[in-house]
Amino acid sequence: MTELATPNQQGLDIQSTPRAEMNLYPLDTFAYEFPGREIKIQFDIPEFTCICPFSDFPDFATIRLEYSPNERCIELKSLKLYINSFREVKVFHEHVINMILEDFVRACDPLSVEIEGDFNVRGNIKTTVSASYRRK
Repeated sequence: MTELATPNQQGLDIQSTPRAEMNLYPLDTFAYEFPGREIKIQFDIPEFTCICPFSDFPDFATIRLEYSPNERCIELKSLKLYINSFREVKVFHEHVINMILEDFVRACDPLSVEIEGDFNVRGNIKTTVSASYRRK
């Protein structure tokens, strides 16, 4: 087994916002009146912002979310407010996409969901993070 390099060799104080302190707006839902009829719902959220825990600079992304509802659908105003809650949150790209996925699944228990965070170029590096869930 190879040993991993020492993390944070730059000596930076890297601190993500603790989950309990994020104050994220709750995701609301409404009843899907056609359970058993599989549809796909897509959202493009082009103004996502969070804060880089390394640099404290803002990170910008387009979040793409596609889901098939089971019995509940996500209410759009709450989704907007939830997504905008990340503006003051220090979080890594890899973590925020997983957090959104977990919160979304917890809120509406979809048949499936795919999420992609297409982050703007920063320091000559383009990052895209994808995650998915399928109900068992």
